[in-house]
Amino acid sequence: MGMMIRLRGISGEVKGKTWESVNVMHVGRIGTMEIVLDDTSVSRRHADLRLAETGWWVKDLGSTNGTYVNGIRLGAAERQIHPRDIVQFGKVAMMVEMSENGPAEPLSSSSDQIIVEGELASSWQEGVDRLLLDRNHAPRPGDQLLTLLRASHHLVSAESEETLLQAILNDAVGVLDAQRGAIVLAEGSTNELKLKALATGRGESNSRTYYSQGLAKRCFSLGRSILCCSIEEDEEVRNNVSITDGSMASVLCVLLRTPRKHLGVIHLDRSYWQKPFTEDDLHLADALAAQVSAGIECAQLIRRQRELFLQTISALASAIEMRDAYTGGHTARVTAYSIMIGEQLKLSPNEIDDLRTGGPLHDIGKIGIDDAVLRKPSRLTDEEFEIMKSHTTRGDEILKTIPEMRDIRPIVRSHHERWDGRGYPDKLAGEAIPLLARVVAVADSFDAMTTRRPYNTNHIKTPEEAFVEVGRCAGTQFDPRCAQAFLAVKEKVLEWIKSNRGTTMHVSYADAEATGQAMPGPPPASLPSHSMARSLV
Repeated sequence: MGMMIRLRGISGEVKGKTWESVNVMHVGRIGTMEIVLDDTSVSRRHADLRLAETGWWVKDLGSTNGTYVNGIRLGAAERQIHPRDIVQFGKVAMMVEMSENGPAEPLSSSSDQIIVEGELASSWQEGVDRLLLDRNHAPRPGDQLLTLLRASHHLVSAESEETLLQAILNDAVGVLDAQRGAIVLAEGSTNELKLKALATGRGESNSRTYYSQGLAKRCFSLGRSILCCSIEEDEEVRNNVSITDGSMASVLCVLLRTPRKHLGVIHLDRSYWQKPFTEDDLHLADALAAQVSAGIECAQLIRRQRELFLQTISALASAIEMRDAYTGGHTARVTAYSIMIGEQLKLSPNEIDDLRTGGPLHDIGKIGIDDAVLRKPSRLTDEEFEIMKSHTTRGDEILKTIPEMRDIRPIVRSHHERWDGRGYPDKLAGEAIPLLARVVAVADSFDAMTTRRPYNTNHIKTPEEAFVEVGRCAGTQFDPRCAQAFLAVKEKVLEWIKSNRGTTMHVSYADAEATGQAMPGPPPASLPSHSMARSLV
């Protein structure tokens, strides 16, 4: 028996109906046709389908509204059709199913049961070439050009990879009139697609994620942008949360790619009450994907380079701490607390990044302190105390040799300045102290107060007591705004401490002495004798 074909209606009044044949099928409005379509968009004699040695072929018979295969209109020539192709007669769409042995069985569909009506396999350069001209080589409308121009602006103005991806997605959703969208990017050696940006529909919660993972994987693995306009009605689909709960009736998945690699997918969908995406929408979305992909790749490279840089900084900070057995984990804790304060103060992403870098490096000047002073188990002399304090200026001098660290230097130099002007090395006061240094000062002192010291463990404060001390010293030792921000994130700090048990170690005697912490006996003459919040050098 030859290969049997079944056409399954997927649109309008023919949805769910089927027609089968083993040799030929005539399509039109005349009652003698094998497929009679009573639709005004269908011609009397519209198209023929026939079985040849190479498979099934479809031919348009000069119809008024055309015959389409996967969204592409046929000319005078025949075109071979394959399982899961979408054949459209005028406005009536059908899906192709085939079987070589007996009656055609419905073909298994993707996990999301979406019918692919069009695919676009194009290189990065071809995508870029579509920036000004649409698929008919006509100039793009002004709103489309504006969207592509905005996409270029995002590439040079976004402060982070996250804001870049969100801005790109928001523009894509807007210009393509999608109800929602998502960007997924490939990660790791397995290129697993991870959700990176989400634009939810009106009234939807960000806690729900609606996008077709199966279709996104197909787009990425095949290296083709995909247009889907139909969804099968069967039990498996009705139970598919991402499709049914998302009310998806039309989906675009466009490939993010550069000449070097495939990056991921932009996923857009429309609801049942919106017009389905068109081939023109597919080409516009594909052009947008090509436009932004190079910028996304650069943002990823910069992020990875920064991650490597931060790892290097952390390794350096660990090396510094290894010189003093009682300061292990100090820089990690100070960095964590500083970022919490910065976020509470609503500092900019760049300032948060500076805290992320400056936290591990705030004590880098200790590299220049002799072990005889840095690791001295007993009280420092006045001369040794001055040497210990010099770690702030030594650290500033070290970073001065690296122009890219100019925004970090104020943290290193000024994190021991006091709001009342009694700190060091420059005796700055109030707003004259750099803001990020004021942030680190609070975090640094809190960690010193809550860290065990070898010479007298009775002087350690509980976190609760240390929070009280921070509040008491607001306006004298600490910037009141920074102190209040720290108190506002108290629960978050306590949770961080609880989840990082085991990282808290000791503060050295020299560190405590150099900053006026409570110690056995009177403090050195060079330090004020009144009570003060403890601050780690």
